[in-house]
Amino acid sequence: MEKKPLIIIAGPTAVGKTASSVGLAKRINGQVISADSMQVYRYMDIGSAKIRPEEMEGVPHYLIDCLEPTEDFNVTRFQEMAFESMDKIYSEGSIPILAGGTGFYIQSVLYNIDFKTTEIDEAYRDELEKEGLAHGKEFLHAKLREVDPASADAIPAGNMKRVIRALEYYHSTGRQISVHNEEERKKEPAYDAAFFVLTMPRDILYDRINLRVDQMMEEGLLEETKKLLELGVTEEMTAMQGLGYRQIVHYLQGKCSLEKAVDDIKKETRHFAKRQLTWFRREKNVIWVDRQQFTDTLCLFAGNGRSCLRRTEG
Repeated sequence: MEKKPLIIIAGPTAVGKTASSVGLAKRINGQVISADSMQVYRYMDIGSAKIRPEEMEGVPHYLIDCLEPTEDFNVTRFQEMAFESMDKIYSEGSIPILAGGTGFYIQSVLYNIDFKTTEIDEAYRDELEKEGLAHGKEFLHAKLREVDPASADAIPAGNMKRVIRALEYYHSTGRQISVHNEEERKKEPAYDAAFFVLTMPRDILYDRINLRVDQMMEEGLLEETKKLLELGVTEEMTAMQGLGYRQIVHYLQGKCSLEKAVDDIKKETRHFAKRQLTWFRREKNVIWVDRQQFTDTLCLFAGNGRSCLRRTEG
């Protein structure tokens, strides 16, 4: 069976994926699906660097402003929503462009990962959540490191949802989820995919990250976080795990100064960008592109739509 076309535009935060995906979509009759864990939430515009309506330039976008911030969102739900969006895009004769920096989300679609192979042990999940609340996120992270060091390296302690998911997988199967993920990564893609990873010199990227955080503060990240808390979003919910929000919550709780919160956002975002690049380096058949040369690269790929999936050398 002939594989359907799929374009992926990935890369670290602040590298310029949003503008690049819109530019490519306009060239090849594409539509964009956000592969981001926070942009799916309503009212979380500033901290998630969500694309503005005017920036879409008429290009349809999916998985943006779909959920209330009190709802849970994970890779399984992302995959379901992404597949639904892709079916609609294909039915309209367009090409889906998966754009974002959440590598596991992208992998789940590209390789059509089956998440139904393990049953959820609600009692064990509740036990882990209680341990996290009682002893802190670092306690659970240390527990993960004992059974799956590779996952502990890949998942920050602050992302308790993913830490718990990795522990659940080990508990249910006796296998490390990092090994499972590596096996899935070795599968053949389910699509005729062109996988772009945007990059730029690290010093320039870090400057862009620092500037973006400053702009977020100027645009009202503090006020946006306060509104989320007023809406009933708590620190433990998935939405508050996003970079920026949890640091501002710590400031509002009196745990640190606003200056330290902002510095922490910058530092943790830089660390996050480094982890993203490490993830994408493990992917096979990716096309690494200097962000500032991406427009020229598009010209090589954007012919009649399908030709955008042909590989080039260099």
